[in-house]
Amino acid sequence: MEQVITCLVVDDEPYARDLMENYIARIPFLQPVAFCENAFDAIDVLQRQSVDLLFSDIQMPNINGIEMIRSLSNPPFVVFTTASPAYAITGFELDAVDYLVKPISFERFLKAVNKARSHIQQKKQQFVQEVVKQQPNHLFVKDGYKLSKVLFEDIYYVEGMKDYIKIVCKQKNIITYMRMKVIEDTLPPDQFVRIHKSYIVRIQAIRSIVGNSAELINNESVIISKSNRQDLIKLLGITNYNDGEE
Repeated sequence: MEQVITCLVVDDEPYARDLMENYIARIPFLQPVAFCENAFDAIDVLQRQSVDLLFSDIQMPNINGIEMIRSLSNPPFVVFTTASPAYAITGFELDAVDYLVKPISFERFLKAVNKARSHIQQKKQQFVQEVVKQQPNHLFVKDGYKLSKVLFEDIYYVEGMKDYIKIVCKQKNIITYMRMKVIEDTLPPDQFVRIHKSYIVRIQAIRSIVGNSAELINNESVIISKSNRQDLIKLLGITNYNDGEE
């Protein structure tokens, strides 16, 4: 599941907007929100919806790109585009991700996008760590466009899927952008156990152990890795277990 990055372009030159539209269309994970011809239109878009990345020209009539960014209380990540390199220092003082001097080649554009993508992923990971806070009996996770409350007692298991996890619960499954290490550190260790690099299970959800699998009370089975099996057996307090390997 590839992370989508929403982006907004503002440039008073039609040719420049058309070029950016062409470049963005060539990158699968970029999702354009709008192509604006002035800062006022761009500010209006940013007030109505969240945008991950802003491509902004600097030299524009009425309000230039730098003035526009300074006017925003919570600006997105910014890549400045301009025909003049004279604004570069000012752009970086505003924490711009990158600064592209026109004419812009696709290779240079892609480099800036990848740089921005890294910044965005890092910020979202930090957001998840701040938002997902352990509570006495529950946690909150990002579920689409909302934060959903998940009771520990409703969780059967958690499955890792690269940069995402799937939380399998009584009522529904939630797929959210989070690393397994983050959720493992968040869940209470007296209630959950890591049994495989890709699985964390709620201890009370385990119904039986069959070979290298844990059968759960929701009638699903999850794999137990060889390195985690003996620790799980000890945790469950099983003293007469024989897996047939001895």
